[in-house]
Amino acid sequence: MIHREESGKSHGYVADKQRVAARLKRVEGQVRAITRMVEDDTYCIDVLTQISACDKALKSVALLLLNDHLNHCVRTAVSQGGDIADDKLKEAEDAIARLVRS
Repeated sequence: MIHREESGKSHGYVADKQRVAARLKRVEGQVRAITRMVEDDTYCIDVLTQISACDKALKSVALLLLNDHLNHCVRTAVSQGGDIADDKLKEAEDAIARLVRS
């Protein structure tokens, strides 16, 4: 089973929390704008262009979170060694695989 951070412990993105939240709010706004475009019968290529931009924005947030995870959560687990390190490395590997497939 993959080890998760326990309550009370900080996550890797804690230092970037405001930046992550701001980026996600921008993405949320982009999604609302895409919905309006569809409701307004906007030309399909223009809608697809905005979907692509939204996808890139989400991937940018994902990479920021992944970087923070590697530099905090994984680094900490590796320093502890053992099963915790193995689990955290596997968790990061799986997350990277999901990002690459998306």
